[in-house]
Order: sequence, then C-alpha cells, then structure tokens
Amino acid sequence: MQTHKLTAYQKRVIALLALIQFTVVLDFMVMAPLGDLMMKSMKLKATEFAFAVSAYAFSAGMSGLLAAGFADKFDRKKLLLFLYIGFTLGTLGCGLAATYPLLVAARIVTGLFGGVLSSVSFAIIADLFAYDQRGRVMGFVQMSFAVSQVAGIPIGLWLANAWDWHAPFLMIVGVCVLATVFCAAVLRPLPPHPDRSAGNPLTHLRRTIGNRPYWLPFAATALLSIGGFLIMPFSTPFLINNVGVTQAKLPVVYVVVGCFSLVTLPLIGRLADRVGKFPTFLGGSLLAMLMVGIYTHMTPMALGFVIAVSVLMFAGVMSRAIPGQALMTAIPTPSDRGAFMSINSSLQQIAGGIASVIAGWVIVQEPSGRIHHFDTLGWLCIAMMGLCIFFMQRIAQRVAKQIAPKTKATVVETV
Repeated sequence: MQTHKLTAYQKRVIALLALIQFTVVLDFMVMAPLGDLMMKSMKLKATEFAFAVSAYAFSAGMSGLLAAGFADKFDRKKLLLFLYIGFTLGTLGCGLAATYPLLVAARIVTGLFGGVLSSVSFAIIADLFAYDQRGRVMGFVQMSFAVSQVAGIPIGLWLANAWDWHAPFLMIVGVCVLATVFCAAVLRPLPPHPDRSAGNPLTHLRRTIGNRPYWLPFAATALLSIGGFLIMPFSTPFLINNVGVTQAKLPVVYVVVGCFSLVTLPLIGRLADRVGKFPTFLGGSLLAMLMVGIYTHMTPMALGFVIAVSVLMFAGVMSRAIPGQALMTAIPTPSDRGAFMSINSSLQQIAGGIASVIAGWVIVQEPSGRIHHFDTLGWLCIAMMGLCIFFMQRIAQRVAKQIAPKTKATVVETV
C-alpha cells in the first residue's frame, strides 16, 4: 500500500501531540507504580486505592460526554490549550494533596480536563492526516507510553523514593508548562468545519449518540479499555509482593520495557498502514492474551523472566491499541469527528474506571501485602480481549467499504 509522506509541519504536530499525550499518560500511569507506596503511606485498602484510580477515569468519562456537543464548535487549538491548562492545574493539586479526600478531589479535577485531551488530539490527527498516514501517526504519538516508562516513571519513582509520592506529580506539572508553550507556538489555528459551527450543542450530542452506525465502535472501545485496564492498577503491588521485584529494581522493569517499546511502537504503526489495521490488531490481541495469562500467574521469578514477559505483554497491548485507534478515526463523518472522539474517549475512560472498580472488588490483599486473585483478573482480561476481536473485525469490514470508493476516486484523479 502506498502511503503519503509527512510534511515538516505535520512532524511538528506529531511531536507536540506526543508530548501532550506523554504527560496525560504519565499522570495516569504513575498511579500504578506508586500504588504500593501510596497504599502503605496513606494506609489505604485495595478498594480505596482502586477508587482513587477510578475517580480520574469516571470524571474523565463524564467530562467527555459533556464536552462532546461542543467539541466541533470551537477552534481545536484554543480548545486544546484550555483543556491542557486545566489538566496542569489538576495535576498540581495531586502534587499538593495532603490527605486521601484531597487526592481524590484532585484526581477528579485532573480527569475533568484530561479526559477530553486525547479525543481532541485524535480529532486533530483525523483533520490533518490522511487515513494511510494515521497508523504511523498513532504509532509515534503512542510512543508517549514508552517514553513514560523509559524516563517518566523511573524518574518519578526515584523522586518518590527520595522525597515522597507527591514529587512525581510536581515533575509532570513542570513538563506541562513547557508543553503549553510549545503548543501555543507550534500549532496553527484549526477553525471548526462549516457544518460543525451551526446548531445546538445538545442536539449535536444527541444526534451523534443516536447514530446507530456509531454504536458498534462505541461498544468496541469499551471492551478495548476494559481489557487493558483490568490488571493495571494492581500490577505493581503484584510484582512487589507476589513476584519478589523490589522497589529498587522496579524502575529497571519499566526502563527496559520502555526501551523496547521505543523501537516497536513506530514499527507497529507502519505495519498497521502496510499490512492492515485489523490483521495487526488480531496478531496483537493473540499475543496479549497469551502474555496476560503468563503474567498474572507468575510466582517468584528471576528479574530477566519478569522483564521478558512484561516486554511481550506490552507489545501485544499496544499492537491492539494503535490499529484500533486508527480504525476509529475512519468511522465518523467530518462534521461529527470531534463529538464522536469525545464520546469514544468518555466510554474508554468510564470503562477503564469500571475495570479498576472490578479489580478492587476481586483483589484481596493480606496485611503483609501479598495479592490474591490476580489470576482471576487475568482470565477476565483475556475474555474481554477475545470478545473485542469479533467487534473489531466487523468495524474493519465497515471501514474497508468506506475507504474503497475514496481510494478508487484518488486513482482515477491520478490517472
């Protein structure tokens, strides 16, 4: 398949969106590696910690739904800056929170703004990049996961061990300030499409939600998120208390996984563009299901084995996320793009919050810290991933029918 080359401006936009996504991802992901420290420092139960994690997800989901009707009515650059400043202030609140209620409140504020950021970013990608470029773009933007593991989380853990768990959030605030300046300087205005600017926002929201062809992608997004979030909140406590990875060696796991991801994520994006989104998604799903089964059944193991399993599992998870998100960008019409992405992001966040709550119900932790029933979460995760394959296959078939007429038209124009 022939793909379009990226312009210099497009490359700068990719770098900007990757930096923004890095801070959003790190803000959320850092909760898991800090989980053991936070639970012991604040004397939290498993259900309380799970609620602190899910508070962000639920507030992000609700804000996405509320913002969906307005997402197509404003300049995307102004909307991105407004949301990002709010996200930065919420993260600052996490870094200053002295009690559990204040922490939960700060996570809710952070989620209110952060939950819409990803959807706006994906809408910008759909606005500025052709369909046959989006796998590569998603691959580079999703490198934020890898960079957060290579640099963000290890530095955050080092700061947390040197001071306390508040320090990583203050570090993220510093990066957010730099990213805000970069966004203001680099991103050009993206005024709303003429079809987007008119009409009542609530009517636009209801029309987008009520559009039956969108229901299947919405359901697939929820399954995709649940499958990814079920084991995440308690993965670090499991590694420390069940597998025997020490706090000192934990950053090594994240650094090595992140280094491998820096290489594999762009390759996954290119593979999705050349081989196809769904074949890449299918292969990633099968790999992820296998590795989740191994990961959640680990007993005390050598550090090298733990790292190898983690590397392969993350590769499988991202081989689902990148082509899955690229497929989603092809579903909505241009006039619905912002609303669709906001609702999609909301469902992703809400489903992730539900997964965190389910994990809190399933997991039992002894006073010594040992985790029970983590293997049960693994089987639930595998089941969700298997069901999601069926949904994504149908979406891929629909996208193929939508893209085919455009491809033929392009060939005729070229000839």
